[in-house]
Amino acid sequence: MATSDTTLTAGAEPVPAPAAKPRLWNRSFYLLWQGQLISALGDTVYAIALGFWVLQKTGSTAVMGTLMAASTLPRVVIAPFAGVLVDRLDRKWMLVAMDAVRGLFVVLVGVAAFTGHLQVWMVLVAGIIISIASAFFGPAVGSAIPDIVPPGSIVQANSAFALLQTGSGVVGSAAGGFLFQMLGAPVMFLANGISYLVAAVASVPIHVPKVRHETPEFRFFSDLKTGLGFVWQHRGIRYMVLTAAALNFFAVLGITLFLPLFQRTPGLGSGGYGIVMAALTGGMFAGFLFTSAKHIAYRGRFPIFFVCGIFSMACAAAMPGWLNVPLMAVLAAGFGAANAVVNSFLNATLATAVPQALRGKVFSFIGTIAGGLTPLAFAAGGALAEVFPLRVLISAAFVVTLFCFVPLAFSPPTRRLINFDPGTDTLEDIR
Repeated sequence: MATSDTTLTAGAEPVPAPAAKPRLWNRSFYLLWQGQLISALGDTVYAIALGFWVLQKTGSTAVMGTLMAASTLPRVVIAPFAGVLVDRLDRKWMLVAMDAVRGLFVVLVGVAAFTGHLQVWMVLVAGIIISIASAFFGPAVGSAIPDIVPPGSIVQANSAFALLQTGSGVVGSAAGGFLFQMLGAPVMFLANGISYLVAAVASVPIHVPKVRHETPEFRFFSDLKTGLGFVWQHRGIRYMVLTAAALNFFAVLGITLFLPLFQRTPGLGSGGYGIVMAALTGGMFAGFLFTSAKHIAYRGRFPIFFVCGIFSMACAAAMPGWLNVPLMAVLAAGFGAANAVVNSFLNATLATAVPQALRGKVFSFIGTIAGGLTPLAFAAGGALAEVFPLRVLISAAFVVTLFCFVPLAFSPPTRRLINFDPGTDTLEDIR
């Protein structure tokens, strides 16, 4: 029987059938998600293989730490400049190119390892190049997602990508050590390089709309200033980013000290640490699964955001109070789940509030400001642990995060930011 775009009722004129609801899992989103799942699994396996390889090669945790720092710093420094270029260039081909670059250099590392010629300096150079490519790739993905999914599905889309990262981390971490024993570092390096190349190929058919600019001419420093100005002029975004910088500093400081706490406490040990971290990751997975599956009205988001923020930090602050693995695992799961909800809402509201032509540079600035203090947190945590008891330091760090977070409840621009409805609100509402 032939179908029609109209419906008929007795004694009535033909009525147009309701338009089909836009789907989150459209072809472009599915291909992007699938490609990044493959590369995320490869990343986790690569990191484990690299750590084992460096320790076998040098026997030095300091060298391993230097490699990690060198692989992080370029991304932090370059991100604001990369964001400007992301907004001016074709984002789809940026995704393809950055995955291809990362894949090529990791494959070269694998080939060098297979032939017995791999040296630490080669891994360092590859890490720096991969970090630079990631500085471009991150804002390209973040700014592309809102353009390839329906406006009302951005929370679900961001949660789906967060689930991807969390789930791949769980699977990759569980399998990494076993794969290293069975296959060795060269095979694992090659697998990660190939995963990037597969992700690059998967991104080719993706349709990402072109960015439309009011001023077509490209003025790099003017664009850079515009991105920073946007973050600073909108109080809701400014307050949130500065709060996130403080929260990340103290939270990273506290989380870093959990490892030595477990190592130094009888009855906990590395096995207990693994259980608690698995519970934390599982909680995050559950939180992202909740926000990806359930649509929450825009106007109802801030109360959930605020309660989850308070609950997550309270759980983390309480963990050192009971040196009992099962109880600490429950608190870790609560911390992870609530923190995932907070991050899902924050990422989604920024994706909808920031104009298309500014997303790359704005997301890059936000990432740099919010995460720029992380290396200092690592250093400060290590130094303070030499002077103060670990349990006191961890709890104090998360109590401080509570005091940093509470003022958001008294900030109307922040409430309006989290509740931002792209259908009815404007940027003036978060100034």
